[in-house]
Amino acid sequence: MTQATAVTRRGRMRLHLGFGLSRQLWLVEIGIFLNMVGYGAVLPFEIIYLHDGRGFSLSVAGLVVGAITGVAVVSAPFAGPVIDRCGARITTIGGGIALGAGYVGLAFAHSPAQALAAAALAGAGNGALNPSQTALLVALTPADRRHRATAVSRVAGNAGIGIGGALGGLVAASAYAVAVVVQKPVLARVSPFQVTWIGCAAATVACLPFAPALVADAATAGAGAIGWTIYLGAAPTALGFATWAIALRRTSAGRMASLTYLIPLVAIVLGWAVLGETPPWLAIVGGVLCLAGVVLARRRGAPAPAGRHDHAQVPHQHGPGQHGPISPASAAPQR
Repeated sequence: MTQATAVTRRGRMRLHLGFGLSRQLWLVEIGIFLNMVGYGAVLPFEIIYLHDGRGFSLSVAGLVVGAITGVAVVSAPFAGPVIDRCGARITTIGGGIALGAGYVGLAFAHSPAQALAAAALAGAGNGALNPSQTALLVALTPADRRHRATAVSRVAGNAGIGIGGALGGLVAASAYAVAVVVQKPVLARVSPFQVTWIGCAAATVACLPFAPALVADAATAGAGAIGWTIYLGAAPTALGFATWAIALRRTSAGRMASLTYLIPLVAIVLGWAVLGETPPWLAIVGGVLCLAGVVLARRRGAPAPAGRHDHAQVPHQHGPGQHGPISPASAAPQR
């Protein structure tokens, strides 16, 4: 087999494994996949973030998330003339930048109006990105292979949004668990108060970009609001995490983490006793389940039967000067 034949066969194999698509097309397909991974990782948590993190009502949070896809549907028809005038590549870049800027704006939105404006920007970018990506695929693909490029893009998009959602859920579920597991060996070398101080210092550095807003808000805040803020930093944060570190140093990470399931139960009881909030039956059932989970997680395993221990089966030697069990070597018959 000549060298030219080998090169030809390798080229055919490369085309076969790549579905006959060029390297440029695969770069576009990978971009579609990565875009949908990010979309799937972020979108399921937007309502949770806007409701719990920003204090929006569920209806407003749903309206903001719905505005992303709603604006995308409205703006998509206008992307065609932009693609004809500026080209698919330029439109794709502009749509991606607008989409990313909109999601960054959602992270810094403090009011529903700001969140809706950021969602509209993200939706406009999404509405321009999808048609321009399709036009880019058509422009780069020969006519006899466009069905392959379209099929691969659909698989890339669906797989990306599915994998992104799974990764987002995995990160959200495992981030706290990883932090507890990592903190356990650190506490073997550093004191609990040092670990707490390092955590608070790291959080302070992360919040430094919001320092100007803190100064502006503190100038207009009342003494009560400032006092409660200091309390939240001193008692539940510093004192609470220091106590947590001391307890984690003296027990296993799994058993210590299981105690966090008592937080909903304690919150229900305190709300009932202090605020007069009568919990619904569903909350009571959930609290009982949390308590049962903690009890099961902290149960010690049953002790092993006495017959399982090796020293229980080894006879004791009662000769002078001999105490304790005989080793297997010494218990063997002498020849």
